[in-house]
Amino acid sequence: MYLHANAKLGLAGRFALVRAIESGLSLNAAAAAFSVSPATAHRWWHRWLDGGRDASALLDRSSRPHRSPRLLAAELQQRICDCRRQTGWGPRLVAAATGFAHSTVWKVLKRAGISRRTLTVKEPANRYEWPCPGDLLHMDVCSYARFLRPGHRVTGDRSQRSRNWMPRDEGRLRLRARDRRRPLSTRLRRAPR
Repeated sequence: MYLHANAKLGLAGRFALVRAIESGLSLNAAAAAFSVSPATAHRWWHRWLDGGRDASALLDRSSRPHRSPRLLAAELQQRICDCRRQTGWGPRLVAAATGFAHSTVWKVLKRAGISRRTLTVKEPANRYEWPCPGDLLHMDVCSYARFLRPGHRVTGDRSQRSRNWMPRDEGRLRLRARDRRRPLSTRLRRAPR
């Protein structure tokens, strides 16, 4: 059941209001008894009468307008949707191609259900799993900086502006046994099979 968030009376309160009016209470007296305005009591009473005295007449109505005079014609909407499907462009490029405002194009695409691109399925990550931990050997080559003298963190002197370190030319080789619980590095995951 749809009920407006700021409604003073719920379905049971509206039903009690119309029952009180049916029992002989005036609209103003019933409105005062239920702490609503006389216009509210009048609205629910006449909806009750127009609805054939059915409880469904006391439900809130949708606030959607009955007609939209500024809505684009169906063939123009189809032209926008066809441009989107053929090119895959977003609302701004489709707007430039079709001559409509991009906000109008976006609304048409949203109503048609094609405002967002379909997501491509990513292939699963390339993982290696060996039966015994330690079977796969991981080699990593990296170079470390060699410091000539301690820096300001140790000495507390920030006045020296010259470079305090020089990179080593030779690399250090580290070998580690890979087990299945540790994921591979990004570089190895992207390597060709």
